[in-house]
Amino acid sequence: MRMRSLLFVPGSRPDRFDKAAAAGADAIVLDLEDAVAPTDKDAARAAICAWLSPQRKAIVRINAAGTPWYADDLALAKIPGITAVMLPKAERAEDIADLIRVGVPSVLPLIETAAGIAAAREIANVAGVQRLAFGSIDFQVDLGMRDAQEDELIHFRSQLILASRLAGISPPIDGVTTSIDDIERLRTDVARARRLGFGGKLCIHPRQIDEVHVGFMPDAETVAWAHRVIAATEGNTAVATVDGKMVDKPVLLRAEAILREAQS
Repeated sequence: MRMRSLLFVPGSRPDRFDKAAAAGADAIVLDLEDAVAPTDKDAARAAICAWLSPQRKAIVRINAAGTPWYADDLALAKIPGITAVMLPKAERAEDIADLIRVGVPSVLPLIETAAGIAAAREIANVAGVQRLAFGSIDFQVDLGMRDAQEDELIHFRSQLILASRLAGISPPIDGVTTSIDDIERLRTDVARARRLGFGGKLCIHPRQIDEVHVGFMPDAETVAWAHRVIAATEGNTAVATVDGKMVDKPVLLRAEAILREAQS
């Protein structure tokens, strides 16, 4: 299944697990890191262990390598129901490989530091990496950005898209939109992520899910254009035109990809 939306749920709020699972996101991320206070880490871990099962599946965001909770978080790796582990502050390919060796089914490295961006290609090439994710808020803090507009992050987002393509893994997941009630801001963020080549987005509230899904699906006008391209080139050995524009092989491939996406 395509993962367009990944919904974060605090591991310290087991009362929200079932609601999150039923909210319609492509995946939920049970969080042991930022959303859980240090004094609540053990209880949150126990709650996640109790909830997960082959019928109730989730990604789990553990604490970063080198933190006091990392070793205990690794004990979750083989629990039935964990589809992947999200590793925050991912900066070293060795840390990803260690997770795979202890039995983690797959890893979603969360790139949110300068060191993580610098190592993105190496990390993306580790066997078992499902796809990369961008921790845009923490990344701005790490680089000392103040009141950064999104244009300042395009270069770094593009690095993750390029690293993913070169490694032959799925397109990366874009970071969160912190404005829960600002639907226009969310639409703008999703549209930018899709234009750049991201394949999904991290969500912090169920209200964001539908907009993310819509934003990562081709609209009716785009699908209609793709059908026209296919029709114009079918059995045509000469150069075809659609809407007054030449259709060559790259255009045809794009149209085919759009239709595959719409059908999925």
